Amino acid sequence: MNRLADATSPYLLQHADNPVDWWPWCDEAFAEAKRRDVPVIISVGYAACHWCHVMAHESFENEQVGALMNDDFVSIKVDREERPDVDAVYMTATQAMTGQGGWPMTVFATPDGTPFFCGTYFPRPNFVRLLQSVAAAWRDQRDAVITQGAAVVEAIGGAQAVGGPTAPLDAALLDAAADQLGREYDEVNGGFGGAPKFPPHMNLLFLLRHHQRTGSARSLEVARHTCEAMARGGIYDQLAGGFARYSVDAHWIVPHFEKMLYDNALLLRAYTQLWRLTGDPLAARVAAETAAFMIDDLGTPEGGLASALDADTEGVEGLTYSWTPEQLVEALGEDDGRFAADLFAVTEEGSFEHGTSVLRLARDVDDAAPDVAARWERIRARLREVRDTRAQPARDDKVVASWNGLAVTALVEHTALTGDPVTAAAAVRIGEVLAERHIVDGRLRRVSRAGVVGEPAGVLEDHGCVAEAFCALHQLTGEGRWLTLAGRLLDVALERFAAPGGGFYDTADDAERLVARPADPTDNATPSGRSAIVAALVAYAALTGETRYREAAEAALSTVAPIVGRHARFTGYAATVGEALLSGPYEIAVVTDEPTGDPLVAAAHRHAPPGAVIVAGRPGQAGVPLLADRPMVDGQPTAYACRGFVCERPVTTVEDLAGQLAR
Repeated sequence: MNRLADATSPYLLQHADNPVDWWPWCDEAFAEAKRRDVPVIISVGYAACHWCHVMAHESFENEQVGALMNDDFVSIKVDREERPDVDAVYMTATQAMTGQGGWPMTVFATPDGTPFFCGTYFPRPNFVRLLQSVAAAWRDQRDAVITQGAAVVEAIGGAQAVGGPTAPLDAALLDAAADQLGREYDEVNGGFGGAPKFPPHMNLLFLLRHHQRTGSARSLEVARHTCEAMARGGIYDQLAGGFARYSVDAHWIVPHFEKMLYDNALLLRAYTQLWRLTGDPLAARVAAETAAFMIDDLGTPEGGLASALDADTEGVEGLTYSWTPEQLVEALGEDDGRFAADLFAVTEEGSFEHGTSVLRLARDVDDAAPDVAARWERIRARLREVRDTRAQPARDDKVVASWNGLAVTALVEHTALTGDPVTAAAAVRIGEVLAERHIVDGRLRRVSRAGVVGEPAGVLEDHGCVAEAFCALHQLTGEGRWLTLAGRLLDVALERFAAPGGGFYDTADDAERLVARPADPTDNATPSGRSAIVAALVAYAALTGETRYREAAEAALSTVAPIVGRHARFTGYAATVGEALLSGPYEIAVVTDEPTGDPLVAAAHRHAPPGAVIVAGRPGQAGVPLLADRPMVDGQPTAYACRGFVCERPVTTVEDLAGQLAR
């Protein structure tokens, strides 16, 4: 009996009609394996994963394979986005056994969850042989299987250990990290490494903050060139905005077409900050389009943001997005079709499959003459209309707490520079969903869907990203309730997730016990739980003046510091927060009767040092600690800038405030 029909996860629902007797992750599944004395198959993936779909079609939809799995195993299907804790434990095991990881992930385990054989994608013939071999080994070589499982658990326990060496994350380590990124940078194509190439969003944020603190031209150029290369490449949707998950080549030409919320949230922050620091019109446009993509294409009826758009359309990658020259002419007419082919690098040979091309921006349009820019906009709009008539990729519409938190912070940062009421309203709506639906009995839940909250408990990453988002909403709205909510989440994190020596575990001390308790300090596709919680602790301490939260942040960051100078590409968010701590962070309060449109408020956002917190409102505004006991000077709007425990004199002019923040 397949038990996935009532799941909240779109990924699990995709498997609800398989001939496999799937169980969701639950104690009952392992109890059933013990009762039957059979091993467990733990199959982990996510809704937008191309090769997950391939393995599902080849194997899990096949009656013969289903019969083998049902006869000799208990099969458990896991959405890695719902249960990142389960994913983390078994991914570590997979990497320990095979030297690599990825999804779909296929794990064979004992009835107590101990993994003894791990892999990723298996073609159906290989998977059938593997099922037969594992079933035979379980019957005939049980002792060897259990011994191997014990060795794997010992290995993953060591990999997830806490309490290692610590060091202050000081300027020397951050400078070393920036230097390492400069050496590893792809001078020709931007970014880091070869194919597949992922958007290095957290490294971009770090480099931009490093440039602002140090004046490093190299850090700025690495960030600027990478942002431009990605924005002109096929990895960026030239018609609708938004970035794909990664490029299958080293040149950003052909994407893996899934679009993830977390990538776009982090990239929105990077392009917003690049625009703030340089005035680059391409960065301004891409930031605005990415924000619009998130709101328009990922928005849910309840007010949150969906997780992803699928990589496939009707089982074919890129079907929605690729073009031929003939299709452009058909959509636009002869003249505009040829113009578009040149503009978007669409050739007869094609850059993708079967003579089709993924649109890239081969010409400069952001500084183009008005008539050229107008033609480009008209062509984009028409191509978007045509594309919208094609079959569209599926959407994973579950709301993930941490990813929505990242989106709120990004939208608030963008709103701070633009004053856009649309992005401001979206940020507040998302915050309301997180506050009202995801916090249950004082504890954070990880996912919801269609307004119904799921059972999985929030992990450390959720607490950090959502608390940082609530701190951002406090700065946007001047409402004390957001700061109160952030403090409650951080207190839960300090009470339930803290580890010896200042670090943090990724799961709470009262969470479900797994074969190992994950505690990964590295930043990968998203900020690590440790980096996320540190970012929130730093912001909250600056907004409230409560030093114990800053002390907790510094202690946690010291557990990551030994990695930062050696593995900069995997500690980008930690280094980003480290730059904020080195800069203060500054606490800027603008006392004014009209925060919206006040030149002092705009100047604070435009010139703010890395990681600064900024609030604006009436003198003594309730719920805003930074506005307490700070009057206007001579009845004029007044700015107060402090760094740590030292405050500058209050100023009433934009020039004086900019001068203070430039020191």
